[in-house]
This record gives sequence, structure tokens and C-alpha cells, in this order.
Amino acid sequence: MIGWFRGAGWKVEGRLPSLPKFVLVGAPHTSNWDFLVFVGAVDSFGRDVHFIGKHSLFRWPMARFMRGLGGVPVDRRASNDLVRQMAAEFAAHDDFILVVAPEGTRSPGTRWRSGFYRIAQAAGVPMVCVGPDYPRRRAVIGPTIVPTGDYDADMAPGFAFFRTLRGLHPARGFIPD
Repeated sequence: MIGWFRGAGWKVEGRLPSLPKFVLVGAPHTSNWDFLVFVGAVDSFGRDVHFIGKHSLFRWPMARFMRGLGGVPVDRRASNDLVRQMAAEFAAHDDFILVVAPEGTRSPGTRWRSGFYRIAQAAGVPMVCVGPDYPRRRAVIGPTIVPTGDYDADMAPGFAFFRTLRGLHPARGFIPD
């Protein structure tokens, strides 16, 4: 991954915290390329990253490939609690970084999903804000936020940080006020 990241001219601005576990909040998410930028940024520090994927992506012949990329399968059809499933993943590992794009889509939106926040809170881990700045080809690492239960107050520094970045397709991005 780091080969693509550097080969495409991307650099990291900032440093990841030296914490073993956290939720990496990746925004703005306006392109399929964003995931590679988020993963490349983490990989440049020699850390592994994990992501949530539909369980159907983890069947033969893709299962080994998806797990090798850091995928964690979840079954969204069943009444399983995604937050509980992800908190269990954090508890099961000594070192675990989970990347989540809170917009939940690359399409234009008007809100963020709060699952990333609820996962961090349930797992007892902080959130680290990271976003792409396409004009400068930078993956920018922003504030580390510890969830207290007051979403708006906790995320205010994150929202301010994300508003300084420019996605590949800016009209598709949405950052809450």
C-alpha cells in the first residue's frame, strides 16, 4: 500500500498517536481513492489498519484477500449490533486501528452517521481524525478525540479540522457545523 501512496505523490502531514488502539475517522469521503489515502497514511507509520466490510465480501474466492487487507466482516442483515461487534474486535486485539468514513457514502449528503463515535465510546478508545487534501496530495492527521458522550462538543475540533481539507470531489463532501 505504501508503494502506491508514495508513487502517486502522496505524503503524510502530522503524526499518528503512539496508541495501540483507536478509530481513525476519515473524511471528507468523496471518492473511492479516499480509502487508499487513509490506509496509505496509516501504513506509512508501519501500522496495520482494519475496516468494516459486508460479510458477503468475505466468501470464496475473496475471503482471504479481504481479511489480508484488514477487513472485518459484519452481517448487517441480522439484528446483530455493529457497535457491539466492533467493540469486541477491539477487545480481542492488542493493536487495532479501525478506519471509518462517517459520511457512510461518497454521494452528496447532509449528515454523518454516528457509528464511528459509538464504536469508539463502547470500545473505550479515542478517535483520530485523518483526511485527504487532494490539491496538495497530503493525508493530514488532525486531532485525537476522546469520546465523553457529548457528540457535538467532542466532535467540534474534528469538524473544524475536516473543514480545512479538500476532497477529490468537493461538492460531494459534507462536514457538520
